[in-house]
Amino acid sequence: MPEIAAPDAERRKLHFDSIDEVIADIERLVRAESAGKLQRSGNWTLGQTLGHLAAWAEYCYEGYPIKPPRVTGWILRLRRHRFIHGAMPSGVRIPGVKGGTVATEELATDEGIARFQRACERLRSERPMARHPFLGKMTHEEWVALNLRHAELHLSFLLPE
Repeated sequence: MPEIAAPDAERRKLHFDSIDEVIADIERLVRAESAGKLQRSGNWTLGQTLGHLAAWAEYCYEGYPIKPPRVTGWILRLRRHRFIHGAMPSGVRIPGVKGGTVATEELATDEGIARFQRACERLRSERPMARHPFLGKMTHEEWVALNLRHAELHLSFLLPE
């Protein structure tokens, strides 16, 4: 089930400049979860969130399981700069996709971390495909930035005490 947008007061404001910063934040979240001090303002567990982020990073290489309607892709390309360099909006649903997104399966935290770290290592060292199905042609740096923005969005719903 996709996250239901929570008011900004119930989310963390995050900005990551590197994959290392995302990994450091995730390590902090794992420590909080282990200590029983991780709260959620969304519906997803930490493992589920990491699995979702990993899957979307993997899609950069393996291909996407969905194809946007032509008009949706056109509209998103107009907002491309904002998606890559600004904050991703919460509550967005992909038209025609049950639940509004894919890769939302429940996952144990350890499995989510391992999968996310593998996806990040690949993203660091290997250039993804040239075209994003929604945003069009992208550089390696833009792919990394897009994945950082995606992590900011979903990790903002996880609140370490």
